[in-house]
Amino acid sequence: MTKDELVAKLRDIEWEDFEVKAAKSELPKNVWESVSAFSNTSGGWIVLGVKQSGKTFEIQGVDNIEKLEQDFLGTLRGEKFNQRLKATAKRYNIDGKNILAFYVPEVDFKPVYYNNPINTFIRMGSGDQRATEGEIRAMFRDQSFGKKTEETIPETSIEMLNLNTLKSYRFALSQTQNLVSLREVDDAEFCEQVNITRNGLLTYAGLLMFGKAPYVLRYVPTFCVDYIEIPAPTIEQAEVRYTYRIPEQENIWEAVQIILRRFRTLVDAPIHIKEDGFATTDESQYNVLREALANMVMHCDHFDSLRSCIRVYTDHIEFMNGGSFPLPVKDILGRIYSKLRNPTIAKLFRFVGIAENAGYGMKKLVSWERLTGTRPTIESERTIAVVSFPLKSAIQRKNEDGDVGKNVGKDVGKDVGKNLNERQHRILDLVTNNPTVSMAEMAKTIGVTTRTIEREIPKMEFIIRHVGPKNGGYWEIIED
Repeated sequence: MTKDELVAKLRDIEWEDFEVKAAKSELPKNVWESVSAFSNTSGGWIVLGVKQSGKTFEIQGVDNIEKLEQDFLGTLRGEKFNQRLKATAKRYNIDGKNILAFYVPEVDFKPVYYNNPINTFIRMGSGDQRATEGEIRAMFRDQSFGKKTEETIPETSIEMLNLNTLKSYRFALSQTQNLVSLREVDDAEFCEQVNITRNGLLTYAGLLMFGKAPYVLRYVPTFCVDYIEIPAPTIEQAEVRYTYRIPEQENIWEAVQIILRRFRTLVDAPIHIKEDGFATTDESQYNVLREALANMVMHCDHFDSLRSCIRVYTDHIEFMNGGSFPLPVKDILGRIYSKLRNPTIAKLFRFVGIAENAGYGMKKLVSWERLTGTRPTIESERTIAVVSFPLKSAIQRKNEDGDVGKNVGKDVGKDVGKNLNERQHRILDLVTNNPTVSMAEMAKTIGVTTRTIEREIPKMEFIIRHVGPKNGGYWEIIED
């Protein structure tokens, strides 16, 4: 920072990376709050010898500049902070008065605090704020970025998985050319090979992907993947809270499949869907939304109390996620980058064609502008990341139909939204979620008799059909 840059900064109190302190002959006590805040956020300058009064700055200077410099740098290298810190010192003379400035960089391992974790600060706008307990916990978890969900859980086993969910995943995998050698192995061997289990113990990733609800909530009580359709541009403008909300699902795989089906109702671009419901290779809007969903789940801090949520408004769709991106957005957008908070979950998605997992995911998100003429917004803060896509096609459809949700089957059947009752919709959800689901399993899940399911299925022959023997085979979604 040059002298001219320093003067310019003094004229602008909105600089987030700049903090002035009136320090005549000794270091002010609150200087350590700024050290913590800059270390935990994006780095910044601490300038001693300047007094701020409202929007004006008074250059007072400092006495014994060498002593102040040594005291500051010595404290950073001492025991006051929980880790040794570095700073760059600069001296300036403005109008005959000495100014001392220190640049404190952001550190890799957070949180940075002095004396006690309660003294953890973050930078908010142009001021220092004490970090919340949740923000501090998130910083500690980020120290093991990419490792937490790879850990095994003591006293767990494959019996804690929903084997129907696992069967659904393996069916989707069988429709690809990936992991061909594992198609005939039993579930226990398959789980070991793809890190769902390790030495018989479940990994957090495996449990989150395929676990039974009681066990998922026991070991990861904060787990949730929420999806809400709101009939207005904002929550405040909505006459009702929502028109659709995904029922709570046992695990990630079940939630993702239902959400992907809902996505097909939101966009107008052609979609080419195979029997597995995924594996599209086109450059469609659906493909972008699918990648956004995968990114949300792959980068989510599943141990944070903030619920991951997709909100579909009439003019945009918003992905809100617990856990920030590993790098500033500007750094990620400019290059191929693939550092994942949940590597095994990402790998499992890639195997079935739901995510690229090659560092191109963020690039695909911004292709939304080329496809629609509207630009997505991508934001990332300390404990939250938000990606928002304008839904130009949804606005047009709303004008035509009065309701985005009326076209539920436009891309997967003939007037599904208008012709299916609620029970049939639930059957379609089950078939999409698990193509090998039996009628008996449908009946148990929905809470009706098997005979009721047998009466409903023929009414849905325009959208689904059963392939193979009655006691076996799979369900197939019929394309237009």
